[in-house]
Amino acid sequence: MLYAVRAEWDGEAGVWVASCDDVPGLVTGADTFEGLIEKLRVVVPELLDENGLLTSGDEEIPFAVLAERVGHARRAA
Repeated sequence: MLYAVRAEWDGEAGVWVASCDDVPGLVTGADTFEGLIEKLRVVVPELLDENGLLTSGDEEIPFAVLAERVGHARRAA
């Protein structure tokens, strides 16, 4: 199963926040997108294991991060 993780930039807090409905308890954040990916590599398997959602054959757990960050651009004068 491929887990679809949503990541959104929280501009007020200055962090990326990730969550996934299919991984119970997953809400985590990091200062950088790369840092968020590294955290997810640890947290996703831990939470799936804690919730009894892993089997003995689950050595690798695939996840996709769908990111959203709103930005603004200005027209050159």
